[in-house]
Amino acid sequence: MEYMTTQANEINRREFVKRSLLNTAGGTLALGTAGTISAGEKAAPLPAVNSKGDGCPQGKIGKLNISRLILGSNLITFYVHARDMRFVNNLTKHYNTEGKILETLAVAESYGINTIMTQANENYLKLLRKHRDQNGGKLQWIVGIAPNAAKPDEDKETIRKLCESGVEAMYIHGNPCDKICAAGNKDLIARTIESIKLNDVPAGAGGHDLNVVKFCEQNKIELDFYVKTFHHHQYPTAPKPDQLKGPYAEIPGYWCKDPVETADVMKDVTKPWIAFKVMAAGTIPPESAFKYVYKNGADFVLAGMFDFEIEEDVKIAREAVAAASTRKRPWRG
Repeated sequence: MEYMTTQANEINRREFVKRSLLNTAGGTLALGTAGTISAGEKAAPLPAVNSKGDGCPQGKIGKLNISRLILGSNLITFYVHARDMRFVNNLTKHYNTEGKILETLAVAESYGINTIMTQANENYLKLLRKHRDQNGGKLQWIVGIAPNAAKPDEDKETIRKLCESGVEAMYIHGNPCDKICAAGNKDLIARTIESIKLNDVPAGAGGHDLNVVKFCEQNKIELDFYVKTFHHHQYPTAPKPDQLKGPYAEIPGYWCKDPVETADVMKDVTKPWIAFKVMAAGTIPPESAFKYVYKNGADFVLAGMFDFEIEEDVKIAREAVAAASTRKRPWRG
């Protein structure tokens, strides 16, 4: 789960929640006993995105203008990397009701976040469609997929249908892509990227393992962007050197095995880079996390956020992007 506000910020958090309830959907998404929108009820239009220079900075992936802070989909998938604290996922499910999820999407958009990333799961996409259809939402969808080596035609058709349903960009999800690249299956990567590009949307590859980037670059895979884990190891529960066994681990919690090598490899990569797990699943405060990853080469940050964190996180991202003006890796997106 991503970084939570401290008790000292509780009053500000409460005030923000009250304000967001009034500002989003004209109050129709206010918390109720069920937290959902009544059948047939249409939410009011979204609040206007900030227009006084205090919104979210943007970059480009292909033809798309993408906010440099991208909304993660933990609020939809309820997988928050709580390690052995099993109650956290249950707590998140009780807080992020359907109504609260739709409200959070609206709040994100009102602060200039224009893109969300999730998986190719109909249950998740159904909620995103409600945001568009009931709220008039404009959030762009980047979706991760898992290709099937034995069914290329089925993969191609699935990709086509996803694009028809409103997906604006697609990438091979990190979990399968780690394995595909480790197995050296260049053809499956190339075939999937080609199938995505047939629909005139940007195509990317994701991974926890830096080998994904190395493999795709060495084999000259014609993709448009990378989605790669990136975070420093300066947090209390960071792994000790002898605990760094694989590309990532839930316990001890790390998702970027070698951030120094990652930055070094990525500095020569010309494709845009979306960094994820930048807060090491909630153990690094966003001020430290965002500053580190933008300064060291990431073009975009994917972050899971509760509704009451969005305003502050956009501000932090804006300041971190400005502070990264002297970074070594040019902005690639």
